[in-house]
Amino acid sequence: MAYDLPPEPLPSDPDTGSDGWRDEIRATFRLSWPLAAANLLQMLTYAIDVIFIARLGEEQLAASALAIALFGLVMWALSGLTGAVAPVAAAELGERAPALRPVRRTVRMALWLAVFSGLGGVALCLLLGPLMRVTGQEPRIIALALEYNTILVISMVPFLINNVLRSFVSTLDRPIFATAITAGGIFVNALANYAFIFGNLGAPELGLRGAAVATIITTLVTLLAYVIAIRLDPRLHRYRIFGRWWSPDWPRFMQIVRVGTPIALTITAEAGIFGAAAFLMGNIGATQLAAHTVALQIAALAFQVPFGVGQAATIRVGYFYGARDTDGMKRAGWSAIAIGTGFMLLTAIAMVAIPKPLLAIYIDPWDPANAELVGFALTYIVVAAAFQLFDGMQAVAAGALRGLQDTRIPMWIAAFAYWVPGIGTALVLGFATPLEGVGIWIGLATGLTVAALLLGLRWHRRDALGLTVRPAGAPSMPPAA
Repeated sequence: MAYDLPPEPLPSDPDTGSDGWRDEIRATFRLSWPLAAANLLQMLTYAIDVIFIARLGEEQLAASALAIALFGLVMWALSGLTGAVAPVAAAELGERAPALRPVRRTVRMALWLAVFSGLGGVALCLLLGPLMRVTGQEPRIIALALEYNTILVISMVPFLINNVLRSFVSTLDRPIFATAITAGGIFVNALANYAFIFGNLGAPELGLRGAAVATIITTLVTLLAYVIAIRLDPRLHRYRIFGRWWSPDWPRFMQIVRVGTPIALTITAEAGIFGAAAFLMGNIGATQLAAHTVALQIAALAFQVPFGVGQAATIRVGYFYGARDTDGMKRAGWSAIAIGTGFMLLTAIAMVAIPKPLLAIYIDPWDPANAELVGFALTYIVVAAAFQLFDGMQAVAAGALRGLQDTRIPMWIAAFAYWVPGIGTALVLGFATPLEGVGIWIGLATGLTVAALLLGLRWHRRDALGLTVRPAGAPSMPPAA
């Protein structure tokens, strides 16, 4: 049996001392860059959807945007819930590598959670109709959005399963698989959109519904790619994560839920403040809202890198948490924070030095017709440059704390930071002063800064708070595999 294989060392397990720090930085960078690249490629996948749908007309684009607003929020929140498999599995590897049986059971329960939570997510997304009616959307837009959404929700469960498998391969030191599979999904998505939206390549012409069909096809092909990659890679296949899939391990299931639920709520709180900012900006003016959207896309693009570094921090810190190696946790967390904030320093410089070329990713900043929009966007980008370091710090510090399976207090920190000083500052400066849109962006910056400082302080005091002490024992395991 595979259980008799000798233990493995932690992936890129560094020694102590100065060499240990250098090795940890290299290990974190090696793990984080494929994850960051996969995040950027995922954004490109969504951009392709927008490019194809925009050719159908403004109504179709607006309808899809409304559907995606709800679908995306639910999907990313549940991705945080199911993605808790990473710190749990990483700790098991750190404690008793290769930990074949514990990791297999953890991934199995995460797959169960993906199915259960995905079905719940589908039910939430089907409330789109009442939500649009309450917010006063036009009947034609509502009809198109419901037509699109009814098909799109089918992709929810396979997407969450993909999220679990992505976390599994990354935790087992194969993050490049996530990058390659996401890159392949871009081509599948573009081809499927081309075929089913416009009736090319012998496919039926489905219009906006075709974009939803393309999303389903891309998600299923991605799922198949993960299954094949796991089957063909000897290190991944030895875990046999699809074996005895019907056998429950409820203590592990609840552990993932306990760790993952605050992550999901944190994502909801963070996404909520940016959604609220869009509504606030819309009350100021359509041009300001358009400029806000473009500037926010640039900031979101930059954020994907520290977000990937934060995912790597969760895994690296989780390894050492399982091994009860406090020095390793320290090196892993601070190395990731240094990498994430260092990158964001570069993006801040770029936003100040070359803002117009960055805007050119989305619009033509030299077109006189866009002059007013560009003027607002350039101002917002300067504010975004000011909070880049804090945005990177809060993302990576949160990831490092997740490696310690510390998610409940960080959830409350995020909720407070974003919705009290953050949205409070935006309301005061945006509507009680002449700053208007700039005031709203200062509010966003305030929320991110407070979150970064509080999360960074919690990480700094991790030993004093007892966060680095891993409880003895593990979830109970029945005799069967």
